Amino acid sequence: MKKKISYSKKKSLCGYGFISIWLIGTIVFFIIPLVKSLLYSFSEVTVESGKTVTEWVGMDKYIKVLTEDGKYTEYLGDMLFETLWKTPLIIIFSMFIAVILNQKFRGRTLARAIFFLPVIIVTGPVYKIITNDMETSGNNDMSNFSTMMSTDLIGELLEFLGIYGISDKTVDIISTVADNIFGIVWNSGIQILIFLASLQNIPRSAREVAEIEGATSWEYFWRVTFPYISPFILVNTVFTVIDSFTSPLNTVMERISDMRNEWAFGEAAAMSWIYFVIVMAGIGVAVMILNRFVFYESE
Repeated sequence: MKKKISYSKKKSLCGYGFISIWLIGTIVFFIIPLVKSLLYSFSEVTVESGKTVTEWVGMDKYIKVLTEDGKYTEYLGDMLFETLWKTPLIIIFSMFIAVILNQKFRGRTLARAIFFLPVIIVTGPVYKIITNDMETSGNNDMSNFSTMMSTDLIGELLEFLGIYGISDKTVDIISTVADNIFGIVWNSGIQILIFLASLQNIPRSAREVAEIEGATSWEYFWRVTFPYISPFILVNTVFTVIDSFTSPLNTVMERISDMRNEWAFGEAAAMSWIYFVIVMAGIGVAVMILNRFVFYESE
């Protein structure tokens, strides 16, 4: 007599069947290449007719890229510094815009669409044109549009405000932030959307209690809004760090691609794994620090 399969077993089989394509793709296109790249980072890789030959060299490739490749270490340091100062600005800006967009005003839907628009076209040619990354000749209008965003007006603005005697280093920091304002706005679309979702999940009763107690808008933000959205600050920070390290303008990724194109697979793999470890360490530190300030409703 044929044994019948229980309903719960059928549901489990349907679930496994549904994710089977994803599992196969993950193993074939992610896990296997990941293991191979780790093997390549410890090997001297040569390409012969129809096959790849590896010779174990231990940590030589890691030592080589860290001690002999000046471009990689320079790009790595610049990328870490840029991520360090840009991430807080993106989080603060996206939170500020999300609070504004959560209010009721005429044209709110259009404003939300404008801030989310960069997410849709971030990988397209428009992004490359605006960031002056598309190397075309004879198109002065596009070049002017790109350079318009990075015009140095900081010195004149400080003089106009009557601010003198600021050190050159401070002016450089202000100029760097000002020159990257467009990039900060451009990279805040997803974060704004996440903050908007968290703001809309704040219970209406919390607002009513705050109004009864006579809390000001400032007090309401720090005592109600900020605790409720604090878990999403952690989420957005992790997302922003990963997004920064995988940016189309990331010079470290470009250097790794250059080494791969030069058939230096061992060096490229070693660079990739060093980069991966640094990224994971940075995310771990950020999570450890921010977790101390995160409020969970169940606590």
